[in-house]
Parts: sequence; structure tokens; C-alpha cells
Amino acid sequence: MEKIVEVKNLSFKYGVAEVLKDVTFSIDRGDYVGLGGHNGSGKTTLVKIILGLITPDVGDISVLGKNLKKFKQWSKIGYLPQSLSLFNPIFPATVYEVVSLGLISKKKFPRRITKSDEKIVDNALQELEIIDLKNKLISELSGGQQQRVFLAKALVNEPELLILDEPSNALDSKSRNHFFDLLHDLNKKKGTTIILITHDIGHIGEHANKLLYLDKNIVFYGKLSEFCDSESMEDVFGRESQHLICHQH
Repeated sequence: MEKIVEVKNLSFKYGVAEVLKDVTFSIDRGDYVGLGGHNGSGKTTLVKIILGLITPDVGDISVLGKNLKKFKQWSKIGYLPQSLSLFNPIFPATVYEVVSLGLISKKKFPRRITKSDEKIVDNALQELEIIDLKNKLISELSGGQQQRVFLAKALVNEPELLILDEPSNALDSKSRNHFFDLLHDLNKKKGTTIILITHDIGHIGEHANKLLYLDKNIVFYGKLSEFCDSESMEDVFGRESQHLICHQH
């Protein structure tokens, strides 16, 4: 099985505070991995390291078969940050302009959006069922609509790996269900590998086929079926939480 992400002996500190310690795992092509853990367990830090945003103190990371230090094919990775925290909600840009920015990463200088890019953007908007919002300002949209716009931006290059950091926090129940249906189709129909950070450990099994649970190091990593059969995981999570995850799966 082809490895999309490989992490070996990864450790990281913020100052003297240890955030990750001796983390080792790999993700196969087509996996849908739920990344769980309590606040401060290192989930977002791990993702930032995989994305090359911060450098680990120790360890080796490979993405799409390339060592991270030499990796340059960032257009093959889509990223949706936590709660759109990097987004200015009053930024005067249309939906089309925001989504088209997702194409910039694979362009050579001068990096300009061309007429031929419009069809690619339109396809992404249609897939997310927001083509009717194309010319609206992003600031005019609801939270659920904005989330779909930024997912379209992350998907416009048809990435092989999609990473989402607690993407459904700001969504209502209907929008959340639709959002996860879209992710399911991407994973099952297009084979997109997904890493989904979530604090809602009870519902990971509803979406993912694997669970990676962190507490600075790896507490558990494997298929949901392995988690459900693990007595040691019952000791860690408690019978009720383990049952809830397995029931959802």
C-alpha cells in the first residue's frame, strides 16, 4: 500500500514545553484518519509540521513519497484551517476570487489567474453546490456557506491529501451533515486521503476508517475495528466513550 504520510520518531517543543514526543505512524493512500486528543495534546502542531509550517526538533517526515525537506508539490495538498481563523470576514473578495486563489500554488511566475482557470473554479463551486454564490462577497455569506467556499478553495487543485482542522465547529446541524457527506464522497469516490482533526472523539467512527489519538505521543493508532476490540483502549477512553465511537462506526 502506498504511503501518503510517514512520520518517524517525531518530537517537538515550544520553548521548554514538550508538545510531541517520539511520534511514529504512517497513512496509506485512501485512508480517512480521525485525529483526536484533548486540548494541548499536539494535534494541530502535528498537522503544522506535516504542512511544513513549523520544523520539528527531531524526526523524519515524508509526504507523497518525498522527504518533507525536499517536498515542493504543495498543490497536491489541500488544507482547511481551524474555524477559518486565518480569514478576515470583511475582506472585500468574491467567492470566485477566494476559490481561484487555490490555483496559485501550482502556477509559475507570474502567478496570474487566467480565463481557462474559470472553468476549473466553476467545477469546484458546482461540486460544493455553491455555484450560485460565485459573484457574492465572502462577507455576505453564512458560516456554513463560507466553510464550503474554503473547502472549494482547498479542493480546486484536486489534492491527493486533504487536511482539515476541526472544520465543523461553526456549522449548524444541517450544514455539518452536508459537509461530512461531501468529505465521504471525496474519500470513497475520488480516493482522496483525509486527515480530520476533531475534539469530538465520540463521532470519529461515524466518518473515519482509522483513529489516531494523541497525548503528546500516540495513545492509539489503527482501524476502528481494532479500537473496538481493544481492552487497553477501554481502560484509556472508558467503556462509555469506546462504546459510543464503535456504535457510530
